[in-house]
Amino acid sequence: MNLKYLNAVNILVSAKIGALQKITDSFDGDFERAWHSKSLKRFLPADAPIFGKIDPEKEWDKLAKEKIEIITILDRDYPKPLRHIADPPFLLYIKGSRKVLKNDCLAVVGTRNLTEYGKRVVSLIVEPLVQAGLTIVSGLAMGIDGLAHQAAVKMNAPTIAVLGGGLSNSSIVIQNRKLAGEILQKNGAIITEYPLGTPGSQFSFPQRNRIISGLSKGVLVVEADEKSGSLITAKCALDQNRDVFAVPGSIFSSKSKGPNQLIASGAKVVTDSSAILTEYNIDSTVRQLALTPANKLEEDIINIIGKNSLGLDEIIRATKKDTPEIISCIMNMELENKIINLGNNRFSIK
Repeated sequence: MNLKYLNAVNILVSAKIGALQKITDSFDGDFERAWHSKSLKRFLPADAPIFGKIDPEKEWDKLAKEKIEIITILDRDYPKPLRHIADPPFLLYIKGSRKVLKNDCLAVVGTRNLTEYGKRVVSLIVEPLVQAGLTIVSGLAMGIDGLAHQAAVKMNAPTIAVLGGGLSNSSIVIQNRKLAGEILQKNGAIITEYPLGTPGSQFSFPQRNRIISGLSKGVLVVEADEKSGSLITAKCALDQNRDVFAVPGSIFSSKSKGPNQLIASGAKVVTDSSAILTEYNIDSTVRQLALTPANKLEEDIINIIGKNSLGLDEIIRATKKDTPEIISCIMNMELENKIINLGNNRFSIK
């Protein structure tokens, strides 16, 4: 399959559900032939871009410049859970790691206008899920989405962000553009079915929600208004035979109306991480996240501590480095959540 022409055709159909599969069937998967065929027009939406303004070669070069890859539903690397939903995306644009798409995933979604309660919930519930080995999937929006990704980044774990537009900064809120870079640094991925340059819209965001749930074993809704987009993701999950989890909240808070409504409709109540870990028979003590040391000294400290807990003096003696240098390094590692102070300057790996 010629991915260069597949990308060009996708620019014309703008990831309209089912369009690329119909074109594949009609042209036997030959997108170059489809591109040059007059009959391609019958597959295009009324508002498709002007055909003559698109140069397949230049559009392909743009993807290469941005280090964006394409996988299709015919590829081995295409996520298996997503392949089996009713309306899987024919292709995915990927920035970052392909490998993370094979992980066991859990979607975490919620309101953009979260409360302090929502912040505390993400810290309490999501971090242990990451520690147990689940990969968090969300939409890289403000609020709960961003905090869920941050929880993974904070713990040096990969996370997957699914965009409702093309893989460019314009599809990411300004406040989360730094976070997007951190996701890539932690071997995560940012993905979409929309071609480069496609803006998000009132139609594209609900459409992308089926990918968030489709990648995942289940969807956790933390805070959401009564008509929140997060409830669309929850509905997608139900349609895809995925689990729906919800965090209950105050009956006086508008941000808890969504989760409370889901619970009333049969969603599984979550008040701590154990409810989800038990559901999937995951032992939180079995899996430990791989740490990424920033330098040789951090690597030495991680190796010295290992599975034990050691006092500051013991670490200094073992490294044979100057005390101020060790203290400075340990402080940075604490801030980056790589090690934890158990009290009395005794440390263990996070």
